[in-house]
Amino acid sequence: MADGEDRDGANDADAFGASRRLTAVTLDAHSIGRSNRDVEHERAVAIYDLIEENSFSPHGDPKPGPYQLTIALAEGRLLFDISREDGSPVVQHHLSLSPLRRVVKDYFLVCESYYGAIRTASPSQIEAIDMGRRGLHNEGSELLQERLKDKIDIDFRTARRLFTLVCALHWKG
Repeated sequence: MADGEDRDGANDADAFGASRRLTAVTLDAHSIGRSNRDVEHERAVAIYDLIEENSFSPHGDPKPGPYQLTIALAEGRLLFDISREDGSPVVQHHLSLSPLRRVVKDYFLVCESYYGAIRTASPSQIEAIDMGRRGLHNEGSELLQERLKDKIDIDFRTARRLFTLVCALHWKG
């Protein structure tokens, strides 16, 4: 469930500098429910990748970061709880999950096909499924970036990593 390359294979520049970034990301334990070791590993890798490279800046914050982010599901909504490194709150954003549901569902279906194909399919079949998986991941990332555009400045690579974590909230293994 790693986020892979961006849509063009290009690297988005960090437009916000070292203070406009996340230094910690947490998935709310109550939101993710029970899972197995493989799922936990995928979540940890996704968080690690996001921390390593991101551009993240909440709109209207008079002080630069860096920031901490907790992602949760609350009352059927996606919650982005943003704070400073010292834990002081910055802002919470609640997003409807409805616009993301279809692409998350389709992404999981293609991921299941991909992981099944790895064991039995030809390399060309695996590549075709993987292209579809990456395309859905890009679609979900663009949708998330669009939904956050008036709330948080993020680049495409950060949106890809955040979409991975949104999926991780739903992934039971």
